[in-house]
Amino acid sequence: MAVVVLVYRHIAPVNPTTVALTFLLAVLVVSAFWGLKYSVSLAVLATLAFNYFFLPPFGTFTISDPQNWVALFAFLVTAIVASHLSERARREALQAHQRRGEIERLYAFSQQLLTTENVPELLNVLPRFVMDNFGGDAAALFIPGREDIYRSGSNTRELDAERLKSVTARGEPTIDSDQGFCFAPLRLGMKSAGAIGISGATLSRETLEALGTLIAIAIERTGAVEKLSRAEASKESEKLRSAILDSVTHEFRTPLTSIKASVTTMLSDAHLEVSQRQELLTVINEETDRLNHLVGEAAEMAQLDANQVELHRAPHRVREAIERAMDEAKQRLADNPVEICTPDDLPLVSIDLDRITAVLVQLLENAGKYSPVASPIRITAEKSGGTVTVSVADRGPGIDDFEQALIFDKFYRGKHERYRVQGTGLGLAIAKAVVDAHGGTIGVTSQLGHGSVFYFSLPLVGARK
Repeated sequence: MAVVVLVYRHIAPVNPTTVALTFLLAVLVVSAFWGLKYSVSLAVLATLAFNYFFLPPFGTFTISDPQNWVALFAFLVTAIVASHLSERARREALQAHQRRGEIERLYAFSQQLLTTENVPELLNVLPRFVMDNFGGDAAALFIPGREDIYRSGSNTRELDAERLKSVTARGEPTIDSDQGFCFAPLRLGMKSAGAIGISGATLSRETLEALGTLIAIAIERTGAVEKLSRAEASKESEKLRSAILDSVTHEFRTPLTSIKASVTTMLSDAHLEVSQRQELLTVINEETDRLNHLVGEAAEMAQLDANQVELHRAPHRVREAIERAMDEAKQRLADNPVEICTPDDLPLVSIDLDRITAVLVQLLENAGKYSPVASPIRITAEKSGGTVTVSVADRGPGIDDFEQALIFDKFYRGKHERYRVQGTGLGLAIAKAVVDAHGGTIGVTSQLGHGSVFYFSLPLVGARK
């Protein structure tokens, strides 16, 4: 104010209108940056300076022209009104900024609520989420029907259970600005599902209500997701049980039917020729072996699942397991030529020879089952890093991408082959369990119409996992 008086009085004299507008501009600037109290004080001071220095008679507070009284009064009223309007605009802008900040925090909070699909986990992390987004010293959550109060830490005892229960019962937010506490009910429609308490941060009533509603919706949503997941799991479990029952029933019924038919024939006709009797006994013997194999597979899978199988590992060459597997599977591979390609300098691998032989037998028998007659099967082995990888390639119908992800699951059989080719769907699951127990990996690559390559890797001697 002193600078304005000095400039307009002694350096660049101007008319009273210019002086009044300059003073008014100064009042508006002060109101915008410092508030109404300072701007009103400045308006009164500007009125006195305008009267003393710029209205005749100069140097006194006396006004000779009555019109100047009107001008002076109009200036004072304009300055005060302008200060009030500027202050209100500043206050509303500040409130809008605060509301925007609260909305942004509510949005960030709502995004965090979507990261958890488990109700107990959500309840445990909710107080920390509230503190992360809205500040404060501590937060506590109360849910009726649950014994515990979910707290952000050990320093939340001032947020006692009684106050949280009281807010839940009333269903109305509570703000204690003096002590820095605020409580909000978790409302879902007309239903109060609990309460949240925060200390060290004072939120607006609107924000508290929105916070409580978001938490209530998140708990309800997570509970619904859990129920849906359990329902889906139950449905899938029921489907799996049906598939297992269907598979096992079919596989056991087939040999039992053959055995029953053979025995019935032998009992009903005592005058069978020796060759006929021998043929029926052969059927009984083969089907009995098949039943024994089915029971053995199921028992072995159960033992592998329970980690009750002890591996007798020793250094061996992969070629030794391949040759033993070829001997065991030669009947199944009678219609398909087999090519073996293994380098002579392959290092030793640490394996249970009998079980790895069984894995190879399973892969070779599968290749024989699904390959066209006279199509070749190729066995290869190569060193790769600290492992030896063994592959069995065939020229069968191939496996689509979806089934490749399921082919090693228990009781799973190809959707196009499950009724054409006999099996329980346990062979590849057992092979996977055995390879996993060795610390190796097993997989398949396939292209529809061009065959499949099943492969597994085994650790070298000295590289056991």
